[in-house]
Amino acid sequence: MSNLLKNVVLTGLLRPFSILYGWITAFRNLLFDWGVQSSKSFDLPVINVGNITVGGTGKSPHVEYLIRLLQPYYSLATLSRGYGRKTRGYLLANPHSTAEDMGDEPMQFYQKFGHQISVAVSEKRVLGVSELLKGVHPEVILLDDAFQHRAIKPSLNIVLIDYQRPIFQDFPFPAGRLRENRSGLKRADIVIVSKCPQNFGNAQRLGFIQKLKPYLHEACPVFFSSIRYGEVTSCVDDWVLQKPIKVVLLSGIAQPILFEAYAKQTFEVLESINYPDHYAYSKADIEKVLNILEKNEVCAKGILMTEKDMVKIKPLLSDFPEKQHLFFYLPIQIGFDATQKKQFDELILNHCQMYIS
Repeated sequence: MSNLLKNVVLTGLLRPFSILYGWITAFRNLLFDWGVQSSKSFDLPVINVGNITVGGTGKSPHVEYLIRLLQPYYSLATLSRGYGRKTRGYLLANPHSTAEDMGDEPMQFYQKFGHQISVAVSEKRVLGVSELLKGVHPEVILLDDAFQHRAIKPSLNIVLIDYQRPIFQDFPFPAGRLRENRSGLKRADIVIVSKCPQNFGNAQRLGFIQKLKPYLHEACPVFFSSIRYGEVTSCVDDWVLQKPIKVVLLSGIAQPILFEAYAKQTFEVLESINYPDHYAYSKADIEKVLNILEKNEVCAKGILMTEKDMVKIKPLLSDFPEKQHLFFYLPIQIGFDATQKKQFDELILNHCQMYIS
């Protein structure tokens, strides 16, 4: 039996469970829509960046885009659940915090922007916002991945849809990757189609929007973003790699396909090692990847990872002082075309100004 046929059969077998899961999430949403379950709103801009699928849509670089956009004008805080952390409750990042305390993505925000913004985690977003307002008094709060966390009502809901996995071709879990029915997208104030090809033209965009329209409210704008890769950087002292090397790829992210495809265009890839999203690396993992690298008898070689993996691996490298120079990461940002960038930036800035003025 071919893999395609196996997937079709498996999807068919799981569809009844998807329907049941969709009913459960729809009923839960109705309880919030009818006011049986309450949603708490706040008197400041609380902007959520979430998704309707399970992982891998690029929330973190979109949160970072908003940080760069808003930080010159407002005091900012980010609030995440902190997936993968070994702590519980509300925590505010400080110079002694680690990825084990905060989770990989919040720690990434703190390492890049901690001198400019506040970074917090809390499973309960209402509690997290309340603690931030009592403590650091931000003017704007960015929520990371709270679209299904209906206990809080953001002032603006931004929902990401992966271009590679459009919701109109997907189903609720477990037959598909949707966290809820497609109709849940009507709660979105802005939709961003992420990870688009650089040459994604207007005709293709209009076709994509037409397929999304049945699931959007009438006034919801749709934007298209793409990934922009930065320069390969040392994990230890942030120097930029100047010459190509042969690399072993290391990643623990939901969708490593684009990372690996870009790396293979730029470097000679000796081997790829993949772990689950939010994977907690150990010293044994570092030893494993070093052993793989050392079996390849080439001079110019290294280990290349994502920035999200770097924040967890960097603290482990102190146990390998003579090998630290072999570890590199590939930073990413997201971008819009010039027209959409202007429209998106103005929309976000105007939204915040309504609360601040």
